Amino acid sequence: MTELSEKTCKPCEGGVDPLSREEAEKMRGQLAGNWQLADDGKSISAEFRFKEFYRTMAFINAVAWVANQQDHHPDIAFGYNYANITFSTHAIGGLSENDFICAARIDALMAG
Repeated sequence: MTELSEKTCKPCEGGVDPLSREEAEKMRGQLAGNWQLADDGKSISAEFRFKEFYRTMAFINAVAWVANQQDHHPDIAFGYNYANITFSTHAIGGLSENDFICAARIDALMAG
């Protein structure tokens, strides 16, 4: 089985069903432990902590690069020493494999 971080996002313009909660939980099991499935099962999110603003911004820029490369963009909220990243596939109103691929790529960034 190919690891999620080695996969590439596929364009999603709708017309497919979002992942079921069970499918999403199974895929979440392939991510670092800080990723959480929303109560409604339509998004995943994680909080990342840093020592200072510069490291936070370096992380945000790296996440933006991953998102641009995969053409799959998260919602990002950040401050001095934290970043909150949320993925959902808006075209289908829930989660797709793309969300988990990008989350896994962010995990790989954090692993160094």
